[in-house]
Amino acid sequence: MSSLAFAPPDLAAEQPLIETERLLLRPLRRSDVGLIAHYTADRRVAEGTRAIPHPLPPGAAEAFVARAMEPDRTEDVWAIDGSAHGLGEVLGVVSLTRMEDQQSELGFWVGAGFWNTGFASEAVAALVAVNPHRARTLFAEVFQDNPGSARVLTNCGFAYLGDAESWSVARNARVPTWTYLRRMAE
Repeated sequence: MSSLAFAPPDLAAEQPLIETERLLLRPLRRSDVGLIAHYTADRRVAEGTRAIPHPLPPGAAEAFVARAMEPDRTEDVWAIDGSAHGLGEVLGVVSLTRMEDQQSELGFWVGAGFWNTGFASEAVAALVAVNPHRARTLFAEVFQDNPGSARVLTNCGFAYLGDAESWSVARNARVPTWTYLRRMAE
């Protein structure tokens, strides 16, 4: 990542723009619905997350974007936008969910066509560097059958914390997970 620029948030409802060498992390907008629906309709993407259903029901992407735009949300979601470099306006998303005691949970997915490109690592590293929630601790969780996402986390300074299980809506089952933690500078 060569340059990192952001606009600091002044209210919980404001999200910073975060620029990296190849990407812009920006708040979601209504025009993102089509690409989000397209990528999350892929079973492989849905099964890599806890909350994306498969098949994707009508209106699910619209509801997701609407929730991400709510002023009183607990989760901030950024589009991973590559349009300034000839790529799509949405390559995936990265998010932070506020937890208690200055902790946030990080989540991310990228469209299957962008796997193994470094986009997820670049986006996660940028979000961690900016730390817009001013969290003391970041948590993340990946399914154990998704070692690529685990590599993204370890590449971005997350340490393995332990094994657990989480429900996957797309799989309609509990799935073994690896949990990761990143302590932030105070």
